[in-house]
Amino acid sequence: MIFIALLLVVIALIGAPLFTALASGAILASYSAEISPDILIIEMNRLAASPNMVALPLFILAGVVMSNGGAANRLVAFYRANFGFLPGGIAIVTLISCAFFTMFSGASGVTILALGGLLYPILKDEGYPKNFSLGLLTTSGSLGLLFPPSLAIIIYGIVANVSIEEMFLAGILPGFLLIILLSLYSAYTDKKCQVTRHRFILKEAIFTTKHCIGDLLLPVGIIMGIFGGFVSLTEAAAVTAAYVLFIESVIYRSISLKNQAFGILLETCILFGSLIIILLIALGLTNLLIDAQLPMQLLAFIEQFIDSKIQFLILLNIFLLLVGALMDIFSALLVVVPLLLPLADRYNIHPVHLGIIFLANLEIGYSTPPIGINLFIASQRFSQPVLTLFRSTLPFLLIMLIWLLAITYLPSLSLWWQ
Repeated sequence: MIFIALLLVVIALIGAPLFTALASGAILASYSAEISPDILIIEMNRLAASPNMVALPLFILAGVVMSNGGAANRLVAFYRANFGFLPGGIAIVTLISCAFFTMFSGASGVTILALGGLLYPILKDEGYPKNFSLGLLTTSGSLGLLFPPSLAIIIYGIVANVSIEEMFLAGILPGFLLIILLSLYSAYTDKKCQVTRHRFILKEAIFTTKHCIGDLLLPVGIIMGIFGGFVSLTEAAAVTAAYVLFIESVIYRSISLKNQAFGILLETCILFGSLIIILLIALGLTNLLIDAQLPMQLLAFIEQFIDSKIQFLILLNIFLLLVGALMDIFSALLVVVPLLLPLADRYNIHPVHLGIIFLANLEIGYSTPPIGINLFIASQRFSQPVLTLFRSTLPFLLIMLIWLLAITYLPSLSLWWQ
C-alpha cells in the first residue's frame, strides 16, 4: 500500500494529470479504510449541486472575454494618463493594472501573458532597471487574488464552507496594503534611478477615462451588488458575464460574437473543465481522509510539539510557503484546506483569517521555485532564464513576506468587517 502511494506521488511529479493521481489516491484511500468508493460519487454530486459552483464558469467566461477584448490596453492607457505623473507612476500603473486583470482572469498566468508584453517595453523606455521591471511583472502576475470576484476566494469559500461574501470583505484591506507597500518601493526605485515622469494632460486623462469607463464600473458594480444585498454571488457572476460580453462586442466592438463566440466558449470550457475535474475528485479524496480521521491524527501529532497559537502560525506559514512553491493554487486549496481547518480551529484561528493567510502564502509561492508558475510563464513571455527572474523578484518577495507577517499576526486586517 505504501509503495502504491509513493508511486502515485512520483507519477504526479513527473507530469501525469493531477486528477488521475488524485482519483487513484482516493480509490486507494477508500480501499485501505474499507470505505465504499461510492462516497466519491456522492461528494461529487453534492459539490456539483452547490449554488456557488455556477458562479465559477461565469466569472471565467468574463475573464476570457476581457482577455480576448481590448481591456488590457484600455486599462493601461487609463492608468498611465491619470497616474503616470506620480513618483513611480508607470510601476504603480503596472501594479494596479495587473491586480485589476487578475481579479477576473485568476492567477493562471493570463495576466503576465496579456499585460507583460505591453508593459515591459514601457517600463524599460521609462528608465526602470531591467531586473526591477522583470521582478515587478513576475510578482504582479498573482496580484488581485484577494479582491472580489477572485476565483481563489470563491473556491476557498466552497471548500471551507465559509461565507464567500465575508471572504471578499476580508481580502480588501490586505490586498490594498500589499499594493501600497509595492507602490512605495516602486516610488523609491523611481527616485533612485531618476526615471522619466509623464506630464499630466487633462485632455488625455478625460479621453482615456471615457474610453475605459465601462471596465472601471465593473468591479464597483460587483461590490455594490453583492454587499448591498441586491444580487447573490451567482447572479453577480451572470450579470458580470453578460455585461462584459455587451461592452466588448457592442460598445467597444473589440470582439465579434459571430466570429469569435465559439473560440471564447471553447477556451472557457477548457479552463473550467480542467478546474472542475480536479475540484470534484479532490473534495471526494479529502472527504475520505476526514472519514478516516486523518485531520484528527495530524492534530494529535502536532500537539506533541506545539503548545501555542504563535508557534502554530509560524509553522503554518512555513508549511504553506512550501505548498505554494510546489503546487498550483487551486490544487492546494482543494487538498490542503480541509486538513488545516480542524488544526486552525484548535488554536482559535478564524476560518476567514485562515483563508487570507492561505491565499497570501500561495500568492508568494507563485513566484518561488521550484514550481512557481509565474516564473515559468514570465520566462516564456520575456525569454529570460528562470533563475534570472527569481533573482529579480527577491526584493518584491521580501516585501511580500513582511506583508504576510502583518496579515498573520494582525487578524484585524482580515476581520475588520466584524
